[in-house]
Amino acid sequence: MTDNPTPEQPAKIRDSVQDQEPEGHALSLAIGDRRRGHREPSLDDPVFHISDLDVWYGDHQAVRDVTMTIGRRQITAMIGPSGCGKSTVIRCFNRMNDLIPGARVTGKVAYHGENLYDPEVDPIEVRRRIGMVFQKPNPFPKSIYDNIAYGPRVNGMKGNMDDLVEEALTGAALWDEVKDKLKSSALALSGGQQQRLCIARAIAVRPEVILMDEPCSALDPIATARIEDLMAELAYDFTIVIVTHNMQQAARISDYTAFFTADVDDKGVRHGRLVEYDTTEKIFENPADQRTEDYITGRFG
Repeated sequence: MTDNPTPEQPAKIRDSVQDQEPEGHALSLAIGDRRRGHREPSLDDPVFHISDLDVWYGDHQAVRDVTMTIGRRQITAMIGPSGCGKSTVIRCFNRMNDLIPGARVTGKVAYHGENLYDPEVDPIEVRRRIGMVFQKPNPFPKSIYDNIAYGPRVNGMKGNMDDLVEEALTGAALWDEVKDKLKSSALALSGGQQQRLCIARAIAVRPEVILMDEPCSALDPIATARIEDLMAELAYDFTIVIVTHNMQQAARISDYTAFFTADVDDKGVRHGRLVEYDTTEKIFENPADQRTEDYITGRFG
């Protein structure tokens, strides 16, 4: 961002976002603050191609006509007001919506060119390659060690389990904090540690993609900063898609941002819709759609 705003870079957007930011360097706002030194945003090496995606829950169409591409080893953020379909869309990427009675997905979600909703595709294998971290930390009522080892054991992974557990916990920036209490209950960890444990559990099965559905919403600012730093490190090896209500977080950590909103039809029914998808810098400094600017500047949402 430049010091002198131009007509293409409305100062009101920048100022509005900065005004909402809590004090303290740990959560200071700068576009791409957590991504400095990483590769430039690019979709030249795509992991997902989503086209004409519609999602239904029974007779209700929750999401309409979503088309976007997710780049390899990029962090993609999904923002928008409550009820706009962000979580519904991200759950389509690893077929988690299959577990919801009455859910139906149409359109195409292609992973490396293969339609994930083809009848021949095994959803269990999909979820092994495309891991997920949820809004509320959900460690198993087991030891720290067994939480990490659970997935590899189920998948029949070979090799030294001790090394794998250490590797996953190190990758989630948790090893130094728990290495002397691996047999202790995971439920005794703090909320931020539990969320990093869940990230370690996800990467232990060696996925390519990590989906995160509001992973910091229940965490304090210090724990949030740690998770954001961790995401920036993980993006050197993983593709990350994150749903967040925190616009400042999207600005800090993502390469691309998708803004969703909810349209209301003539019957008063809300349907989620993708409004705009572009580099995070473009979305926050020079959005193409007035609805994006209105949301970022706090006029609605």
